[in-house]
Amino acid sequence: MPTGADERSRLLGGALCLGAILAAGLFVYGVLNGSYLALALPVAAVTLFVLGLVAWIGWTIATVPVDAEGDPLDAAGTGGAGGATRPDPGSEQDGPSGS
Repeated sequence: MPTGADERSRLLGGALCLGAILAAGLFVYGVLNGSYLALALPVAAVTLFVLGLVAWIGWTIATVPVDAEGDPLDAAGTGGAGGATRPDPGSEQDGPSGS
């Protein structure tokens, strides 16, 4: 038995589908009539949406708190990217064997 929330969700989904069908019809009508706005408005809306999304992602990255973890790097330069995973020269770890 559907609840009130289920019924509202179905009505909202139906309204969204109907709105999308109507908007598509208006778009096709505008394109067939050679309307510049029929193409310019959707392109502008998508462009502004993507730029807004990029700005939101940038804002989120810029404002996230970052806590320093781990030991500071050695001043002598013995640490660094990939230094711990590099095998010692001359060692045969996972290398080809003589047999």
